[in-house]
Amino acid sequence: MAEAERIIGMPDTPEAAGAEPEPSGGNAGQPERPDSDDSLGADESTAQAAGQQPRGRRRIAVLFGVAAFAYALDLVSKLIVVAKLEHHQPIEVVGDWLRFEAIRNAGAAFGFGEAFTVIFTVIAAAVIVVIARLARKLYSLPWAIALGLLLGGALGNLTDRIFRAPGVFEGAVVDFIAPKHFAVFNLADSAIVCGGILIVLLSFKGLDPDGTVHKD
Repeated sequence: MAEAERIIGMPDTPEAAGAEPEPSGGNAGQPERPDSDDSLGADESTAQAAGQQPRGRRRIAVLFGVAAFAYALDLVSKLIVVAKLEHHQPIEVVGDWLRFEAIRNAGAAFGFGEAFTVIFTVIAAAVIVVIARLARKLYSLPWAIALGLLLGGALGNLTDRIFRAPGVFEGAVVDFIAPKHFAVFNLADSAIVCGGILIVLLSFKGLDPDGTVHKD
């Protein structure tokens, strides 16, 4: 009888036996997880930062690639013009509407301001420095192309200013593209104008160099 009472009186639950109660919700033994929203936000920020760095490097590569192409094209064309066309008769390309004629231009693009050669040289050097600094925050492909055209054109004409006669920082730029009823220019001038037009269009569209779009 005493044995039966002992069996009947045994506790059926851990609480009755003095054991600690299990945590509710069935998560006993599992560590607490951080708030899901905070964890997700941190992961998204990390992924975004990691994604921006390679994208920024690619845009910088595009900028300098376009600049190198524009600069090389301008340099090669001027070497050919000086060697084959200077002191020779102009070459008619499209009748009287377009011809190649080698001239030396001490002024700015399209022959303006011949009395300010040194000033234009300083401006070209300043443009190069500004573009190089802006490249660190560049995340827009169209802006990379536009700035690359500006950089290549500025480098092309600056090379003439430094290395051609009559002297350093006073050199005359080689121009050879002569449309009818228009000033004579070169490929560096064309790159600068195309880059400038593209920048104006991007500004009207509200696209910034860092890739953000804003509406005024």
